Amino acid sequence: MKKKGTILIIDDEEDILFSLKFLLKQHYGSVFTDQNPYQIPRLLRQHEPDVVILDMNFGKGRDSGAEGLEWLRKVKELSPEIPVIMMTAYSDVNIAVEALKSGAQDFLEKPWRNEKVLATVETVFAKTVSEKKVERLERAQKALTQAIDQPFMEIVGDSPEMQEVFATIEKVAATDAHVLVLGENGTGKELIARALHRQSSRAKEVFIPVDMGAIPESLFESELFGHKKGAFTGAHQDRIGRFEAASGGTLFLDEIGNLGMSSQSKLLNALQSHEVIPVGSNKPVKIDIRLICATNMPLYQMVDEQTFRQDLLYRINTVEINLPPLRGRRSDIIPLADHYLNTYKNKYQKKNLEFTPDTLDKLENYHWPGNVRELKHIIERTVIMGDGNNIQADDIILTSSKKASQPVPERILTIDEMEENLIRGVMRKHNGNITKAATELGLTRTSLYRRLEKYGI
Repeated sequence: MKKKGTILIIDDEEDILFSLKFLLKQHYGSVFTDQNPYQIPRLLRQHEPDVVILDMNFGKGRDSGAEGLEWLRKVKELSPEIPVIMMTAYSDVNIAVEALKSGAQDFLEKPWRNEKVLATVETVFAKTVSEKKVERLERAQKALTQAIDQPFMEIVGDSPEMQEVFATIEKVAATDAHVLVLGENGTGKELIARALHRQSSRAKEVFIPVDMGAIPESLFESELFGHKKGAFTGAHQDRIGRFEAASGGTLFLDEIGNLGMSSQSKLLNALQSHEVIPVGSNKPVKIDIRLICATNMPLYQMVDEQTFRQDLLYRINTVEINLPPLRGRRSDIIPLADHYLNTYKNKYQKKNLEFTPDTLDKLENYHWPGNVRELKHIIERTVIMGDGNNIQADDIILTSSKKASQPVPERILTIDEMEENLIRGVMRKHNGNITKAATELGLTRTSLYRRLEKYGI
């Protein structure tokens, strides 16, 4: 199979060019030749070769190698990244050394052995391909670093509540302390976790997010700790777990409250011992992670109800960050709306879109039960569907009619009363289906059964 490479050969002898082209054309996609070295600048621009093969001497009776060295320096001046293989009919160690000092990658003698030519070109070609990949990765990494260089990136907020969160991140990020992020769905818990990682000493290492709510109990160990080939049906090859993959970096366990008691025990053991044992193995694997967990569930209440281990809670919340709901930081609603408007009007090429004052009032007075995530989705949908340059209040289609400006009821419901009303409503919605109700509520079936018994439902 031919390699997708381009080889440029410069030699004053037509037979040499024909032979080399015939040989290399069988292995590389494009092979170009020329007898005139003065064409080198044009050929470099036109073909952008991966490898140049350059003769040391041009013209009969010349054997000093001076011309070849001069053109080698010219190639390196014009395209320093292109590797050059020098070629001569005269074996001279001093010329070879001088060529290598001037930037040549390797040296071929005439007459050649085909195997030697192919091996030399392959080695140089593989090296340049590898270097180009590294260069592309470095450019991508640089661009990514510049893109995320802002301390909190998409975490927009000047409210006192968010300033307190930012202050906590700055204090904690440089440490290896485990962090527990609490907050409602859509408040941006993963953004907080990523901000902690970016400002930590592990920032150059991996950040591995895991949605614990999406992992069945039966696959917990395999997903988190890995497994060996043949450990169970379907284990066709060894697989490292998320802990091992994140070693040296940060492991983010989202929806930690969804873990069953058995999985909680296994997680605690891994955190205490700093090692995991893949399924099907008896050899522990050492791990070095910074753990960040997040949940929207009431972990302290779950500890009281014995559905979440107290020792695990203490282990994962060396530092606790509570993210306020969007309705609890109203001064951030308009800045967030402007931020997402700018994001999406650039993305969808609608750069003249602006909010009207009535639209801003509507956004500011909405209750935002889905928090920042809901705001983001509504702004994106509005930009996509919008016509003209102004976003009117009627263009904003809210997912709930509940307003933050509604009159406060005479009697404030207790937390238990609100929870009971919520559970009753969800159970009615799903016609008593425990599994569906538990999923919507973000509870395990066991936790939901306890609450149904508690409230006599």
